[in-house]
This record gives sequence, structure tokens and C-alpha cells, in this order.
Amino acid sequence: MGCVDVVVCFYARRGVFFRDSFAGLVISGHSNTQGKRPSPRRLRSKVEEKPESTGTFRAGSCASASSLKIFAVVFPPDQAQKMSKKILCLFDVDGTLTVPRKVIADEMYGFLQRLRSKVTLGLVGGSDLVKIQEQMAGKAIEGFDFCFAENGLTAYKGGEELPSQSFIQFLGEERYQQLVAFILTYIADLKIPKKRGTFIEFRNGMINVSPIGRNCSRAERDEFEAFDKDAKVRQTMVKALEDKFASFGLKFSIGGQISFDVFPVGWDKTYCLRHVRSLGFDEIHFFGDKTFEGGNDFEIFTSEETIGHTVTSPEDTRKQLSELFSVE
Repeated sequence: MGCVDVVVCFYARRGVFFRDSFAGLVISGHSNTQGKRPSPRRLRSKVEEKPESTGTFRAGSCASASSLKIFAVVFPPDQAQKMSKKILCLFDVDGTLTVPRKVIADEMYGFLQRLRSKVTLGLVGGSDLVKIQEQMAGKAIEGFDFCFAENGLTAYKGGEELPSQSFIQFLGEERYQQLVAFILTYIADLKIPKKRGTFIEFRNGMINVSPIGRNCSRAERDEFEAFDKDAKVRQTMVKALEDKFASFGLKFSIGGQISFDVFPVGWDKTYCLRHVRSLGFDEIHFFGDKTFEGGNDFEIFTSEETIGHTVTSPEDTRKQLSELFSVE
């Protein structure tokens, strides 16, 4: 086996891990069974080669040892501390990584991939997998370590699908039809500027309710959002549903511009955390825009298991991440 370059990085995603004599610095020794010489990662911090530190280590499960060239990297104390932690960053989609219902910008996706070399990344959205894939330009699974659609009721880890849950199995057909009948009657009686189509969207783990209808245009979506801020159409409708179906064990959560989600209590975005609790993360950060009470990011934002960050746009998300993890 040939000489393998070793570099210090924040969170090594691949390779064999060693710790040198500098507290908090992680060394990633990339074993190479194919005889190819890997390229060392580029580091923005000051790098100083230490030839005298070169030594021989056992490379993971490989039968033979690799000769490793060690580089010492000078970091500020707070940055070195972050490097020693195993960190997961979870992101809402609409309003956090993308403009609502739009495809992620190439610049934002590239930035996230650079961030991915330092921390583990996960998506957690209320939408179904098809919509999240559309907004992530088809890279929701391959471009992220975790993808949690419908709050994690449909979940992927490292590209592999995890067991899912069903809203209809929880509620039952009889109760579901009662709920649907009430919603459609309520919307029929609403006095709002416009109504279009698809007022109820059935998903695997929830239903999504839109007073204007999900078939509205982009301009109509923006118009309803502005109207709803004053008229509080969704907030009033949610209150009526909570009163009518108090015994059904359901949660009503406003999200996006034109709709709200309906799902069993406990099936909010904190549901996704059950997929990562046993994985030994030191910190789980969540970034979302609907973090107010009643918003669909509120429960995971306020969870004791997460460090919550409120964002106002994809640009704000990138700014906060750059400051937290020193990524450009």
C-alpha cells in the first residue's frame, strides 16, 4: 500500500480516524485499497508540514499499515472544539433552503456540499418525497445524509429507505371521512379573494389543507399569503378544527404560504429525531422559518434535543451557517 496523505478536517465523512497529540483535532487517514493516491482536502486554515511527525499506523480493517504524512493545522480554540464534535444540521425546505415551492439555487446546493465535509446534513419537510425531490433538483437523497419527508414518516438514511408510518391506518376510514367532510364544507363557506383546486392533499403520514387550493398560480399564492397575514384564514380554520376534532388525537400545523398540515399528535417534525437519537450526535442543529408557535417548525425548533435557528430566507440560512461553521 502506498503513502497516504492525511489532513485535519472538521468532521471526516470517510476514511479511518485517528487523534494526534493536539487536543480536539481529528485526523482522517484515507485508506486506499485500489492503489490510487487520494487528494488531500483543501483547508483554509494555516497549514504547517511536520515531516518529523510522519509515522506508521494501522489503517482500519486493512491487513497492512499505511505510511501517513501528518499535517498540523493551527485553529482558534473555539474552532478546534467544534472540530471534535459530531454535528447534525437539519433543514426545513421552503423559506429555508429555497424560495417556497422553487428549486434550490445551484450556489446554495454547492455551499451545502462544502458544509457537508464538516457536518452531517439532513432535510426535514412536511411535503412528500416527490415535492422535496423537485425542490432539491432530484438530489434530496444523494445530496444529503438524511432525507425526512412528511416530517420523517418517509425517511432515508445514507440513500436507504427506513420503515414508514400511515396516517389513514392511525385515523381509520370512518373518522377520516368525517374530517374531510368538515374541511370541504368549511372551505365552501369561506369568503376569500380566490379559490382554485386541490383543497386537500392526501399524503402517507398526513393531509395538507389549503383554503385557496394547491393548484393556484405563483401570483395567487403570494396574494393569498399577504391576505392571510391580516385575515388569519388558516389560523381561524385551525382553531375550528381543533375544537371539532379534539378527541381525534390530531395536530394542526400552519406551514408554507397557503396551507396547513394535519397529522397525529407527536408526528410533527420532531418525529424525525427518532431516526437519529441512537447515532451519537453531540449537537443537532435545526434551521427553519416557521418557528413561531403554531408554525410547522415550532416543535423541533423548541425541542430539548435540538439547537434551534430561526431564518428568514435561504440567504439568511447561508449567512448563519457561514458564521457557525466557517464555510464560504
